[in-house]
Amino acid sequence: MQHRAYAFSPAMAGFMLFLSGAAALIFQVLWIKQLSLVTGVDIHAVSAGVSAFFLGLALGSFVLGRFGDRSLRPLRVYAVLEIGVALLGVGVTFGLARIAPLFVSIESSLPVAAWAMLILIVAAPAFLMGGTLPVLLRALETAPGGVGAKGGRLYAANTLGAIIGCLAISFVIVPALGVQATGLTAAALGLAAAALALSRSAASTIATPQALSAPSDSEGGSRLALALYALAGGVALGYEVAWSQAIVQFISTRSFAFSVVLATYLAGLALGAALFARRTDRLDDPWTTFGLLITAAGLVALFELAVLGTWLTVWQTNAEAAVAAVTGSVFAGMSARFVVAALTIVFVPTLILGAAFPVALRLAVDPAHVGRDTGRVLAFNTLGGIAGTLVTGFLLIPTLGIIRSFSILAVAAAVIGVVAISRGKGSLLAGPRLAVPVLGAVTLLLAVFVPSDRLAALLTKSRSDGTIVSYEEGLGATVAVIEQGQADRRFRRLYIQGVSNTGDAMPSLRYMRLQALLPLLIHKGEPKSALVIGLGTGITAGSLLAYPGLERRVAAELLPSVARASGLFKGNYDAATDPRLEVRLRDGRRELLRSDERYDLITLEPPPPSAAGVVNLYSSDFYRLARDRLAENGMLAQWLPIATQNDEDTRSLVKSFLDSFPQVTLWSTELHEMLLVGSLQPQEIDATRIAERMKERPIAAALGEVGISGPADLLATWMMDRSGLERYAGSALPVTDDQPRIEYASWVRPDELQRTLPALIALRTQAPLLAVDPATKTAIAEAHNRLLLFYQASLNAYAGYRAEWARDMELLMRGEQANPYYGWFVSSSQR
Repeated sequence: MQHRAYAFSPAMAGFMLFLSGAAALIFQVLWIKQLSLVTGVDIHAVSAGVSAFFLGLALGSFVLGRFGDRSLRPLRVYAVLEIGVALLGVGVTFGLARIAPLFVSIESSLPVAAWAMLILIVAAPAFLMGGTLPVLLRALETAPGGVGAKGGRLYAANTLGAIIGCLAISFVIVPALGVQATGLTAAALGLAAAALALSRSAASTIATPQALSAPSDSEGGSRLALALYALAGGVALGYEVAWSQAIVQFISTRSFAFSVVLATYLAGLALGAALFARRTDRLDDPWTTFGLLITAAGLVALFELAVLGTWLTVWQTNAEAAVAAVTGSVFAGMSARFVVAALTIVFVPTLILGAAFPVALRLAVDPAHVGRDTGRVLAFNTLGGIAGTLVTGFLLIPTLGIIRSFSILAVAAAVIGVVAISRGKGSLLAGPRLAVPVLGAVTLLLAVFVPSDRLAALLTKSRSDGTIVSYEEGLGATVAVIEQGQADRRFRRLYIQGVSNTGDAMPSLRYMRLQALLPLLIHKGEPKSALVIGLGTGITAGSLLAYPGLERRVAAELLPSVARASGLFKGNYDAATDPRLEVRLRDGRRELLRSDERYDLITLEPPPPSAAGVVNLYSSDFYRLARDRLAENGMLAQWLPIATQNDEDTRSLVKSFLDSFPQVTLWSTELHEMLLVGSLQPQEIDATRIAERMKERPIAAALGEVGISGPADLLATWMMDRSGLERYAGSALPVTDDQPRIEYASWVRPDELQRTLPALIALRTQAPLLAVDPATKTAIAEAHNRLLLFYQASLNAYAGYRAEWARDMELLMRGEQANPYYGWFVSSSQR
């Protein structure tokens, strides 16, 4: 075969694939995020979106790799692919932002067609992405080095770009630009790569298409290597699914944490491929090397879980303190905490897996068909990855748990290794070939003896006063119920993905009772229906059972395991099993999208707004969707935590609510929580009507248990109406689907309650009460003063002023000995 010299270097190709990798990862993360707005964050929906993306990549690698072999100007082909990705990518990004109503409309009658539409939309640009690496490797045909070495370096460069894109999207681009502008940024990166390719294409013509060249007698082109690397892809993506659940209790549910873990995963792959690419062409026995790498990766992944202990938490704490001291940034310290966990659990196995890629290329790629065979390697590896993701997420973890799933994957890796060395050179009883069955045997022993409850035990150890009541590793999340507290004040907390969400301690019981009952009590009509988004402990939904006038009660809960765990909490009136409450297992946003049912009350109690994906239930766009599902005089009640986010983020959330409802009031349901109530019609705070409703025995009992003994205590929680909230929000920017700023907010400052609560108290106004007599008005003022005294005492305690705390609480308890809410915060001897 004859070639004409051309000015195109592997370094330039690597830089182009670096840009391509960054653009591809940014688009992928954006589209998965946007799909959650269309279909909900249900694990099945998210998996469908991820699978559609990877299916497009696989088909693109397979088809376009063959096309690249036939091209005389592969750089032009590459440029066309990048331009196509940029144009389609922008189209998909803007389209997904507007497609939800169409999807819901089609799904109601033709669900297969609706899902096929989404899969096609995501897979189309991914198809073009899949062809970029094979085509560019074909363009380097005459460059020095073998296929494994060149392919390994390109793979490393492409993955390095993905790492930068992964970190940039969470730490920089989306927070600064928003979702749709981030799509334009990704497109610009792809177009830059296309421009570089076009600038070199005229000087890089290849004289003869590879598809017409003579057959090669190289050792490459092995179909067995292709099959084994496909299985290895399944193992690798299976690890990623299992790691995403195993590591969360050591990090958090913030998007930043997941980005750091994914970046570490990709960094291992990139560095492994880059380092081993140099050695690949010199390997005497690539089959044995391949088998050894795959087997070792499985063993290391399982071993790391087997030896995990509280030492990791100590390392994380030390790293956090050191980085925070140097940088002066709490956020940088927390990021260091994430990095330590990711390096400890994820990095080494992926480093080994990355090293296997150039070896797989040497075995599976015939130099006479570089584009075609490289495309096959990527395609089969990606298809294997899809299978590994689905099998691990939907079969292994729900059936066997995380530890046993790792065991199965590690043993599968050992089997792949043993099959690979059967094609190797030399005796099976000597050298590296012997190492593979030995490592496989160690893997099998480890798989048998590592306790299946390893992660549950670690979760308990991290909370020294806790005992596990329930623990379930299921679809998409690990759900645990842990009993904690002192002997005379035991309570249970709900942990989702290792992170505390809520519980049945008195403070939580109080705000959740008010979350449901306060809007119903102030409702100026006769409420007959209510929807709770977020079942959690079941306390909010269960409180609806105490309101006799309701005829329809619905709760939307994403996780079946949470619904099962809710029965373990006190104070929820056995909500999950009561026939008067209908529990629908689906994402709250999807519940509103798919149904036009209307409610007198929709009350929202999702996880904290900074958790990844939860911002979907805190945006102006979501509030407008919920507003359209309200009946006449209907109300929407939004839980507003003020201690788990910074004051500026609370102001943005308030601004989003104000942008969506003309009538808004704010109530203080607990020291750490507020309640926003929005409506289209004016809210009438009728003291007489409230008093009549509170005479109902179930309502009086439910509220009395949390320190609300009468209308005065309820109305004392009033904070302000729209005018006060507008002053509080000030110039804050709202949270929207396109600007999900709260999800990417800075880490919470440790003294944030001391900042936000006084700011809100200072803006408090008098409640516009209707039909209130002087005695009731006086009682409300006295109850409010007691509440403020408690808040003052608590702020003193947070500031470290223990004497002032004791003084204020002693004064408060003189008249509130029987109040269960205030009494929760003092010892029995002080009551």
